[in-house]
Amino acid sequence: MPITKPFMTSLRFTSTMGAGTGTGATFAIAATSFTNDAGAAATAFPGSFAFYNLYINGVLQSGSTSTVTTTAITIPDGDVENGGTPLIVEFVIN
Repeated sequence: MPITKPFMTSLRFTSTMGAGTGTGATFAIAATSFTNDAGAAATAFPGSFAFYNLYINGVLQSGSTSTVTTTAITIPDGDVENGGTPLIVEFVIN
Protein backbone atom coordinates (compact mmCIF):
# COMPACT_ATOMS: atom_id res chain seq x y z
CA MET A 1 0.00 0.00 0.00
CA PRO A 2 1.54 3.35 -1.00
CA ILE A 3 2.08 6.03 1.59
CA THR A 4 -0.05 9.09 0.94
CA LYS A 5 1.14 12.38 2.30
CA PRO A 6 -1.61 13.86 4.48
CA PHE A 7 -1.04 17.51 3.61
CA MET A 8 -1.39 19.39 0.34
CA THR A 9 -1.40 23.11 -0.21
CA SER A 10 -0.82 25.51 -3.05
CA LEU A 11 1.09 28.74 -3.50
CA ARG A 12 0.17 31.18 -6.27
CA PHE A 13 2.28 33.94 -7.78
CA THR A 14 1.16 36.64 -10.23
CA SER A 15 2.98 38.91 -12.66
CA THR A 16 2.80 40.08 -16.28
CA MET A 17 4.75 39.17 -19.40
CA GLY A 18 6.28 42.64 -19.35
CA ALA A 19 8.40 41.62 -16.35
CA GLY A 20 10.36 39.12 -18.45
CA THR A 21 13.79 39.45 -20.00
CA GLY A 22 15.50 37.75 -22.92
CA THR A 23 14.08 36.67 -26.26
CA GLY A 24 13.01 33.43 -27.88
CA ALA A 25 14.05 30.32 -25.98
CA THR A 26 15.74 32.36 -23.24
CA PHE A 27 12.72 34.48 -22.28
CA ALA A 28 12.39 34.24 -18.48
CA ILE A 29 10.65 36.03 -15.66
CA ALA A 30 12.45 36.25 -12.32
CA ALA A 31 10.65 34.99 -9.22
CA THR A 32 11.26 38.40 -7.65
CA SER A 33 9.03 39.96 -10.36
CA PHE A 34 6.00 38.11 -8.94
CA THR A 35 3.72 38.82 -6.00
CA ASN A 36 2.23 36.15 -3.76
CA ASP A 37 -1.39 35.71 -2.62
CA ALA A 38 -0.84 38.21 0.18
CA GLY A 39 0.29 40.85 -2.34
CA ALA A 40 3.87 40.81 -1.07
CA ALA A 41 6.86 40.59 -3.40
CA ALA A 42 8.07 37.04 -3.90
CA THR A 43 11.66 36.20 -3.04
CA ALA A 44 11.79 32.74 -4.67
CA PHE A 45 9.61 29.94 -5.99
CA PRO A 46 9.30 26.77 -3.90
CA GLY A 47 12.26 24.41 -4.17
CA SER A 48 10.15 21.30 -3.74
CA PHE A 49 6.65 20.78 -5.15
CA ALA A 50 4.44 18.04 -6.58
CA PHE A 51 3.62 19.99 -9.75
CA TYR A 52 2.94 23.50 -10.99
CA ASN A 53 0.37 25.08 -13.28
CA LEU A 54 1.02 28.07 -15.52
CA TYR A 55 -1.88 30.28 -16.56
CA ILE A 56 -1.31 32.86 -19.30
CA ASN A 57 -4.16 35.34 -19.63
CA GLY A 58 -6.25 32.99 -17.47
CA VAL A 59 -5.73 29.95 -19.72
CA LEU A 60 -4.01 26.85 -18.32
CA GLN A 61 -0.95 26.01 -20.41
CA SER A 62 0.40 22.57 -21.32
CA GLY A 63 3.35 21.19 -19.39
CA SER A 64 5.76 21.74 -22.27
CA THR A 65 5.11 25.50 -22.28
CA SER A 66 7.56 26.36 -19.50
CA THR A 67 10.27 25.29 -17.09
CA VAL A 68 10.71 26.56 -13.56
CA THR A 69 13.53 26.91 -11.02
CA THR A 70 13.53 28.56 -7.61
CA THR A 71 14.70 31.82 -9.23
CA ALA A 72 12.71 32.08 -12.50
CA ILE A 73 10.19 30.64 -14.91
CA THR A 74 11.27 30.27 -18.53
CA ILE A 75 8.59 30.59 -21.21
CA PRO A 76 10.11 30.09 -24.68
CA ASP A 77 8.91 32.80 -27.10
CA GLY A 78 7.00 34.55 -24.31
CA ASP A 79 8.52 37.81 -25.52
CA VAL A 80 6.06 37.86 -28.44
CA GLU A 81 3.13 38.24 -26.02
CA ASN A 82 1.74 41.63 -25.02
CA GLY A 83 3.63 42.97 -22.00
CA GLY A 84 0.38 43.45 -20.08
CA THR A 85 -0.66 39.81 -20.38
CA PRO A 86 -1.23 38.44 -16.86
CA LEU A 87 0.53 35.31 -15.58
CA ILE A 88 -0.31 33.06 -12.66
CA VAL A 89 2.02 30.32 -11.51
CA GLU A 90 0.47 27.88 -9.03
CA PHE A 91 2.63 25.38 -7.14
CA VAL A 92 1.00 22.38 -5.48
CA ILE A 93 3.06 21.31 -2.51
CA ASN A 94 2.80 18.10 -0.53
